[in-house]
Amino acid sequence: MDMRSREQYLASVRQEYRQADRKQKSKLLNEARRRTRLNRKVLIRKLAHPAKARAEGRRRPRSATYGAEVVSTLVKVWELFDYPCGQRLVPAMRSELERLRKGKEVQCSEEVAGKLARISPRTVDRLLAREKQVRRLRRNRNPAPHRLLYQQIPVKVAAEWDTSEVGNLQVDYVEHCGRSSGGEYVHTLSAADIASGWWEGEAIASRSQQATKEGMAAIRARLPFGIKEVHPDNDSGLVNDLLWGYCRGAGIRMSRSRPYRKNDNAWVEQRNWTHVRKQVGYQRLDTTAELRVLRELYESLRLYKNFFQPTMKLVAKTRVGGKIHRKYDEPRTPYQRLLESGQLSRKAEKQLRRQYESLNMAQLRRMIETAKDKLFALTLDKAGRPRRPARQMPPQAINVMVRRSRDRRANP
Repeated sequence: MDMRSREQYLASVRQEYRQADRKQKSKLLNEARRRTRLNRKVLIRKLAHPAKARAEGRRRPRSATYGAEVVSTLVKVWELFDYPCGQRLVPAMRSELERLRKGKEVQCSEEVAGKLARISPRTVDRLLAREKQVRRLRRNRNPAPHRLLYQQIPVKVAAEWDTSEVGNLQVDYVEHCGRSSGGEYVHTLSAADIASGWWEGEAIASRSQQATKEGMAAIRARLPFGIKEVHPDNDSGLVNDLLWGYCRGAGIRMSRSRPYRKNDNAWVEQRNWTHVRKQVGYQRLDTTAELRVLRELYESLRLYKNFFQPTMKLVAKTRVGGKIHRKYDEPRTPYQRLLESGQLSRKAEKQLRRQYESLNMAQLRRMIETAKDKLFALTLDKAGRPRRPARQMPPQAINVMVRRSRDRRANP
């Protein structure tokens, strides 16, 4: 019996209870206890001395802690950080908001800045829920394996990695072939460090062995740490004699994932989506101009993602019954994780700090959007689809349709 039904039942028994003698009251209490499962003393109090009914009045709404000014500033910062979730946005906002205000990228009062410094991740998600609604914002490759080479390269699964050691790179291709894989087209050579989440992307003209070697050399020159191990999937463009010889000559270990098991390359596969597909899309890129603009995009994107985009790392995973509960650490940027690791040389740390101080996050964001617009314009012009406004119905035709509709309603 729910609370509402219980109160209705007690109200019907109350008048009879008050007029009954002692023996009859005992019977009524026994019956009420059996039906409501309340304590006998509670029932006596409820039947003999009912609580006074409170006068129903409208509850005054609580004043909002975070007003329109806070929400508008939060949306602006959310855009600058590339629309992250509340858990990732809050630590980034606390560390970068003052720099953005000093650089005139975000203009808000001290009161608003103080509220944004105290806001919780769940409140951020709640305040941005409406904005998210408004914005709305694989090809399987089965290469013929080179058996002798594949026997020399060991297989490594995700559980075998030391996630605290900096320098272990997972690498993968991202194809920009559009709807057709015929002919030559641009590829992105994507590399992610397992310990810090540091990401590098290099656009190459094709997936040839020589282009892959040159792309790896360019990535290696930009990294703030040395490469200890390279881990591709089973793609023959990556697992080949040329790259194998390059790694052996540079003193770099090499391993590979199991065939058809993308989770073995989970760190780079995740960034293939967040860092490449979400930025570039699925259009076909096969011209020199598109290759040049894509490289320009990655020059700004790698700095934006590595220095200003916090990431979360899995700390523990426990199974409770049929559910798996995952615990993550505090979100930090790859730049912060590298400094906290203590595995960089003093020279590398100083260079990273100087580079961070010289960067303007809002300017990087604008450069990324500009490069994306240029890339989209190139693909649109190449497709031969000029931008024409949608055809509109002339006013005369609209008037004719209105008259016909009125005639039908008048003469059914």
